[in-house]
Amino acid sequence: MPAEKTVEVALSELRAAVGSLENAVDARIERQRENRDVDNEVRRVHADRARLAQELDQSQFRANRLEEVNREVSRRLVTAMETIRAVLDR
Repeated sequence: MPAEKTVEVALSELRAAVGSLENAVDARIERQRENRDVDNEVRRVHADRARLAQELDQSQFRANRLEEVNREVSRRLVTAMETIRAVLDR
């Protein structure tokens, strides 16, 4: 095989190898970009979860407080009705 053909073949193989390397680098960069996007999304989800957990805790506290107030109002109504019955029965 003449030296000129050998150099051409080597250059062709080198071009193919460089092209493959460029493709691999591009793919790696894209995967890293996607990983960053996923990481950012995970951080947003965790922040949303923490916010929602806090809101749920506040809502549960408020619901418990309303339940306590409701029981107290109910107790007072029963007392008022008994007082009214006692007055009407006289």
